[in-house]
Amino acid sequence: MITKTEALPADAGVRRTVLPGGLRVVTEHVPGVRSASIGVWVGVGSRDEGPTVAGAAHFLEHLLFKATPTRSALDIAEAMDSVGGELNAFTAKEQTCYYAHVIDEDLPLAVDLVSDVVLRGLCRAEDVSVERQVVLEEISMRDDDPEDTVGDMFLTAMFGDHPVGRPVIGSIETIEAMQAHQLRSFHQRRYRPDRMVVAVAGNIEHEHTVELVHRAFAPHLEAGREPAPRREGKFRPRGNPELLRMYRDSEQAHLVFGTRAFGRHEGEKRWPLSVLNTVLGGGLSSRLFQRIREERGLAYSVYSSVDTFADTGAFSVYLGCQPENLGKVATLARTVLEEVAANGISDAECARAKGSLRGGLVLGLEDSGSRMNRIGRSELSYGNHRSVSETLARIDEVTTDEVSAIARTLLSRPFGAAVAGPYRRTRDLPAVVRNLVV
Repeated sequence: MITKTEALPADAGVRRTVLPGGLRVVTEHVPGVRSASIGVWVGVGSRDEGPTVAGAAHFLEHLLFKATPTRSALDIAEAMDSVGGELNAFTAKEQTCYYAHVIDEDLPLAVDLVSDVVLRGLCRAEDVSVERQVVLEEISMRDDDPEDTVGDMFLTAMFGDHPVGRPVIGSIETIEAMQAHQLRSFHQRRYRPDRMVVAVAGNIEHEHTVELVHRAFAPHLEAGREPAPRREGKFRPRGNPELLRMYRDSEQAHLVFGTRAFGRHEGEKRWPLSVLNTVLGGGLSSRLFQRIREERGLAYSVYSSVDTFADTGAFSVYLGCQPENLGKVATLARTVLEEVAANGISDAECARAKGSLRGGLVLGLEDSGSRMNRIGRSELSYGNHRSVSETLARIDEVTTDEVSAIARTLLSRPFGAAVAGPYRRTRDLPAVVRNLVV
């Protein structure tokens, strides 16, 4: 049954088995908990869609919960509710994850339910008609949240009509046009065991978990297949980022601006970039928060963030403020970035940011769900596992000079921006916002 099992030396708590068909099973025993979390990670996301079926990966995620050959949507819901568990899924640019969180003794049910949905979910025409409206409602909900809207717009400003730049959720036009046969084909062609990772964490035993997974997946496992290689990607954005604007009759203006960053396989840049992001806008002591909110009181929400994909990425700053203050706020934010690009960061800032990252990492792994997410994402994205101790050590190794060098490189690149607010024309925007993108 088993092709290969190993206790990964980089992390004593994580074990990995490769089943026939290339299906990977990774587990982590978490002492002191009575829960178990399972996630089936599929190396397929919105990046794998053509423009005419934009939103298919997310639509399919919804649809698979509607029915399997042996369960209705109500059966699925009642089975999970009867044990007080959680069953859900999410779709991203490069992966989709279907997961459940239950008490440890109900792991067999969770494995059976999640695998049934992922492998045998039916794409019936009648379900597509019903779920189409649900997805359209989700798009409307996104559009009602300007912070989410400008986040999607910003990636489009950075990467254009490439799949990385399109919203995961799709558009009203593509969702209204989506047909059952397209979703069925997407499911059958792309949801293969060799592109999947089953990650399980909690009060579990590896051997028992592997048996449960093998039993659930056995009819779909083809001998001879190896796990699919990690996604590398060959996307090299051309041209400069853009400025995108959306009119909203709102009490606030919302701005996201930033630069193209690094792909996740540029490993030597990952942690210095994380430290830089923390220094600039990652917490209450960050430069942006202090300069704009604490010293001037010009915004309630201000932060920076990093989006990372296989072969590219983006660093961004978000600002929400009253429309009449947008020019001042954008000027302050741009000045902060220019100062750090020119002069770097201080040793004290570097130490404080590293402490924040260390604490956030450890405190964020206090439950089985977060542990499952960590090992599943690591296996799918990198094909390896770094222990918590090793990760903390790597954070500690980051130097002030490394972070300052990343800042010089990153913040000298052309900027892109997205704005939502009461601006009917681009020329109505403050000059400093228009001049962010030149």
